This record gives sequence, structure tokens and C-alpha cells, in this order.
Amino acid sequence: MNVALNLHHAATTDPLIAKYDVAGPRYTCYPTVPYWDSTPDEASWLQHLERALQGGEGAAIYVHLPFCRQLCTFCGCHTRIARTHAVVTPYIDALLAEYALYRQRLGVARPHIGELYLGGGTPTFLTPEELERLLGGLLSAADPVHGARFSVEVDPRVTHRRQLEVLARHGFRRISIGVQDFDPRVQEIVNREQSEAQVRAVTEAARELGFDSVSFDLIYGLPLQTHLSVEATMDAVCRLRPDQVALYGYAHVPWIKPGQRRFTEADLPEGHERRALYELARQRLQAEGYAGIGFDHFALQGDALWQAAQCGTLHRNFMGYSAIPTRPLLGLGVSAIGDAGDAFVQNDKDLLSYQQRVAEGELPIQRGHLLGAEDVVLRRHILRLMTQLATSWDGEDYTPYLAEVPARLAEFASDGLIELQTNGLRVTSLGRAFLRNICMAFDARMARQNPGKALFNH
Repeated sequence: MNVALNLHHAATTDPLIAKYDVAGPRYTCYPTVPYWDSTPDEASWLQHLERALQGGEGAAIYVHLPFCRQLCTFCGCHTRIARTHAVVTPYIDALLAEYALYRQRLGVARPHIGELYLGGGTPTFLTPEELERLLGGLLSAADPVHGARFSVEVDPRVTHRRQLEVLARHGFRRISIGVQDFDPRVQEIVNREQSEAQVRAVTEAARELGFDSVSFDLIYGLPLQTHLSVEATMDAVCRLRPDQVALYGYAHVPWIKPGQRRFTEADLPEGHERRALYELARQRLQAEGYAGIGFDHFALQGDALWQAAQCGTLHRNFMGYSAIPTRPLLGLGVSAIGDAGDAFVQNDKDLLSYQQRVAEGELPIQRGHLLGAEDVVLRRHILRLMTQLATSWDGEDYTPYLAEVPARLAEFASDGLIELQTNGLRVTSLGRAFLRNICMAFDARMARQNPGKALFNH
């Protein structure tokens, strides 16, 4: 039996995997979106942003570019399939107008920014000229702080060197390439067919242009995946040697994303088998020199995320992990989410409605949440666990719900996943793979509101 099969066998027979194989959120925020219940009006949201901007760390800006050439049926993101670029110019107009509205109403002509992130959708659906117009408009009215990090998500099927040149010229140094899986059968059923050669071409071009962090996004739990197909995918990943790997679990929510009905639950690896795929990928990455970063990221020694984890500056927000603790997060674009630390908002999800509201001078808020005192404290603990693998509660870090938490953590301690201390805990090396489960012990909203329906996937 080879190394990969040994790993597979160990994963499928581990009783902890079966015990903790439950659905739950990824905790890019707390409270999680299904439990938001107090949308701020525009004036209140601006007040929260103003307070957050006074922190001096530099804001993060997330720009949502929803356009895709075709539908990837695994995708749970807010996207719009576009056959023509006629939709792009009015959308860029709206993005720049929304940014101008924020600057005007906050009274900040050139915000200090520590992070700029282009996500989607497919940011590289945009032509080089369209990217130039968008980035020129944003960055001409912003002051990047020292050490600011600019990141972009790309689809290797539509990404070419001229686009990367524009991004590099505007200071982008981190690129996240959507790989998902290299197996042809898996790619076909999820409508995402791309070759190792395409991924290699984008990887090499980015490095030649000065991108110092190349990340691959992988997904486990996709239809038709097996331990042999994941082994082959990991072989390809290790040949290409990205600086970072994000290993996400596939979220099967066909009641929200009808495109996922192209396949059925019978096509999906479940239970032991699904977790075995994660364990196989995780252990292969670690054997290749990748260190686990927080919950679902891995990085080579020397990468910015690895360095942040070592020195305690690792941060987590709606874009995942970042190397610097930026706040607030200003979300621009249809469906984009903003985060002021003690308040969230999400923009209108309808493209035409979003554009019309911005054209009328309105911040296009659709929903959100004002965090109460308990929310703020629990959010702090969950963020620490997700970034530092430890937390403690006393003084201003205490809220009455925490009196219930030790009992909720007792079984994790007896299973060796945490070291439970007086008013605190530390996650063990064994417990890192169950970090999401541990954070759920701090989720008062989930504990009190059994939704009675599926809100999360594994």
C-alpha cells in the first residue's frame, strides 16, 4: 500500500472524523449571515464606518466583479453569466460612483487602504482596458499604507499576460487561481474544464511579473471525486508548487444555487469518504512542506500568510485569511459585504437594482446586522481561534454566555482537540482539523436558534 492509500485508510477509519462530521459555518464573520437580524440604515452604517476608520490600520476594499463566461455548477458565489462585455462599462461606472459616495459621505477624499481585493465572479473577465479604468479610478482616490496587499482571484481559462501586466502595474502581488480539481471527470460534471498547462501558464506569468504569492483554490467533496482523483490533483499541485493553497469544502445548496442540480447527492462523496478526501489533501500538503494556516489555508515557509501566522498578525474576514489586520472592510459592487467591526451590511444582489440605486445617490444596502455587546465579544473569541488557535475570556472579553462554553468544550478536551484552561483554551495540533467545530461552541446564535432547515453544508 502506497503513502496516499495509507493516508486514505487512516482518514476513513478515524473515529473523530465520524464523530465531528457535522455541518457548520466557515466563520468568516460572526454572527454568520443567516442570523443577521438588525439591518442598519445608511446613517447608522456610516457612523460605524467612521469609528472604524479612526483605528489607523488602513481599510480593506473588496470589489465584487460578478461576470463569468459560463456557469461553474459547483459555485455558490453571486455571479452573472455574460456573453458580451456591454455589461461591463455601466458596472464599472456604478462601482466608481459607489466608492465616490462613500468618500463624500465619510468626508475622506483619499482613504488609507491596507488591502484591495478583486473577487467574483471572474475579475479577469474584464479586458486589460476595463481593468485599467477600474483600478485607475479606485487608486487615484486612495492612499495605500506601508505593506498594503493587493489580491485578485482569476480563472486560468480567461486570464492572459496583458491582464496580469495591468494588475502588476497597479501594485497587485497576490493572485488566487481557481483550480478546484484537475481530474477531467470532475471538471466535466462541474462545468469547469481546464488543463494543468493553463494553470501553469498563469502561474509562471504571474511570477515573472512580480507576484510574490501565488495561491491555488482547491475544493474537496465535489461530485465524482475519489481518493485516487484527489491524489492525482495533489500530484499536479505539488508539481506547480504554489505559495499558498486554500482547501475548501464543497457546499451543496441546490435550494439556493439551482445550477448544482446538474448532479445529485448520489454523485457526492459523503461522510467518512468526504472527510477522507480532505485528510488526504491536507496530509499530502504537509508532507510537501506546507504549514496549516488557521482553518483551511496552507502556506510555504516564507510566504506572507506563514509570516503573519508566526508573528500573530493573521487576520480573517469575508475574503478569507489575510496577512494584515485591516478594518473596516468596504464592500463595493453587487452583493458585496462590508464590515465595520461592530456592524455588517450587504449590497443589493440584483445587478440592475444595484446600479439604479447608486445612480440615484443611494448606498445600495440590502441587509445587514448591528452587533450587540455579546456579539462583539463572541466574535473576538472566534476570530482569535481562527487566527491564533487560542483564546481566553475574562474582563472585557467576558460575556455571560461564556459560562456555558466550558461544558460545550469538555468533549473536545477529552478527545485531545483542545487544552482547556481556566477561562481559556488552546487548540492542539490534532484539533486544528476540527477548528470549525470548536468555534461552534462559541456560537450563541446557533445554539439558541435551531433553524429547523439546512443553512450550512459540511
